[in-house]
Amino acid sequence: MKKSLIGVTPLQLGALRILISGIVILLVGSHTLKSIPSNKWKWIIIAGFIGTFFPAFLFALAITEIDSAIASILNSLTPLNTILLGFTIFKITSTKQQITGVIIGFVGASILIGAGAQLNPQQNYLYAGLVLIATMLYAINVNLIKKYLQEVSALGIAAGNFIAVMLPALLVLIFTDFFKEDTLSQSILKESLIYIIVLSVFGTAMAKVMFNKLVQMSTPVFASSVTYLILVVALIWGILDGEKFNLVQGLASIVIILGVYMANRKK
Repeated sequence: MKKSLIGVTPLQLGALRILISGIVILLVGSHTLKSIPSNKWKWIIIAGFIGTFFPAFLFALAITEIDSAIASILNSLTPLNTILLGFTIFKITSTKQQITGVIIGFVGASILIGAGAQLNPQQNYLYAGLVLIATMLYAINVNLIKKYLQEVSALGIAAGNFIAVMLPALLVLIFTDFFKEDTLSQSILKESLIYIIVLSVFGTAMAKVMFNKLVQMSTPVFASSVTYLILVVALIWGILDGEKFNLVQGLASIVIILGVYMANRKK
């Protein structure tokens, strides 16, 4: 996402990511659409907007103001939000240990955001709130899939999601003047599109199908714990790309991981 933004706006990035991912998903999974029960389409459409459409734009906007590594670390709050929303909305029982883990995780997030604001005063860390909103949407999406779409194939869910959100994404692209000649003639656009294609094919299309399958195979909290690995990989990429990261942020990241671990640990 960070590299993609060199030649496009955040809204264009979100829209292109959705459209390219949708084309890839539908090329390989359009045959699964006919097997989706009619009473499941409501949940697939809702999941499409909650788990794909809005997060694509929220993350693209957030990356314009905060480091990509910080955004990825905050993304690791998804399992905690999965527990929190599973308890409050979906009436899934939570233990005291899980609630304690949620509290610890959010304390770590607060420290991380505060430390980042001090280390990078030129960045607007209010944009970190966009990542937090995205993790809440991801958490709702995970619970929706587990509760209402267990019988639908992982590829079918993804294909249905993109059928629902591709037209709105195209409209966003049109209204941001992406198809005007002065936008398309930019030499830097080609480099951006390479990054966007990689992001769309691997980071969205393939990842979404595998994640849907993981949710169905396991529990929502376990599946969303994939953000453990996102945190580590993205942090390494951020440091290699010259992003600043200090000891306090490192300790805050450990606090977040501790919170997620406590929330997931079996007695």
